[in-house]
Amino acid sequence: MAVDAPTRTIGIVMNGVTGRMGTNQHLVRSILAIRQQGGLPLPDGGRIVPEPLLVGRSEDKLRTLAEEHEVERWTTDLDGALAQSDCSIYFDAQATAVRAPAVEKAIAAGKHVYCEKPSAPDLQSALRVARLAREAGVKHGVVQDKLFLPGMRKLRALVDGRFFGRILSVRGEFGYWVFEGPEPPPQRPSWNYRAEDGGGILADMFSHWRYVLDHVIAPVRSVYALAATHIGERVDEGGSAYRCTAEDAAYAVFELEGGVVAQLNSSWCVRVDRDELFELQVDGTDGSAVAGLRDCRVQTRDATPRAVWNPDVANPLRFRDAWVEFAEGAEYDNAFKAQWELFFRHVACDGPFPWDLFEGARGVQLAELTTRSWRERRALEVPALPA
Repeated sequence: MAVDAPTRTIGIVMNGVTGRMGTNQHLVRSILAIRQQGGLPLPDGGRIVPEPLLVGRSEDKLRTLAEEHEVERWTTDLDGALAQSDCSIYFDAQATAVRAPAVEKAIAAGKHVYCEKPSAPDLQSALRVARLAREAGVKHGVVQDKLFLPGMRKLRALVDGRFFGRILSVRGEFGYWVFEGPEPPPQRPSWNYRAEDGGGILADMFSHWRYVLDHVIAPVRSVYALAATHIGERVDEGGSAYRCTAEDAAYAVFELEGGVVAQLNSSWCVRVDRDELFELQVDGTDGSAVAGLRDCRVQTRDATPRAVWNPDVANPLRFRDAWVEFAEGAEYDNAFKAQWELFFRHVACDGPFPWDLFEGARGVQLAELTTRSWRERRALEVPALPA
């Protein structure tokens, strides 16, 4: 007679989840969603049920968040939380500038570590925490959510299926208008626009672009970038004006393995005239695709219009009509939740999880090199990280 495998409760110290991303994507749409579905099934027939312990600096925010979502445990004492024997995972969604010291504490306490990107404010710190985790023998991972978005998964399927023939180039547009305040209120925290607090679009977004390019298209080999602080003054959460010391836009050209050229514009100062807030166009000898967060459209070589330049007459072609939606027929869960589930299986039964702290360090490396490229006004090679 078969015996049902047991249900396992895994305690998670969740630090910094009172922010928008931490609350919505990690707590509500990932951890609580897994609980609501009855836990995460495991290959042996058992299940994992995550049990969050919320940590933050504000008692009022933590209490309100816990009561709203019926979370029993919360505290402002990180050391006390890490001392809880029933919590085997530490998750960090704090501001980048304070992440590394907290992750080091968690590693020293023997916790498995999962954190938002960037994993640290600089490459030296990112490599240090990765090496500490490796030496301590704990499991570790970094959020790389865009790999799990429907649009990027469809694009990866096209690459794997050799839809493009030889890939020639990649063009990406990311961003939207972030209001300066006070009305309408800004959609992003004020620290994002202060370099002294770890802000800046290079640190924020180029960790994303590293793993998107590396794992969807081809590994990054060099970068040339120009960044700017287009808006010099904004209004903070308290209604006070402050000077912006971090860049709010960046324009970069990458060379990828195989000679593929990629261009990416990232800006908090752009008004959107595209279907999604992020779109990536890939052009190849046999076809092209435009992928966003959710959708992906393709155009084959046979369907490509024969365009002829003639500005003296009205354009006879409707270029968008030559694109069709690419549908795999697959269903996609929330991108953050999908990666959380893989990390739980990694911790519980050693399932594969390649997005570790060393992978996170590669994102930090690209952000640093991009900043140097901008400051020095030159292209830079992207070397392999030390072992």
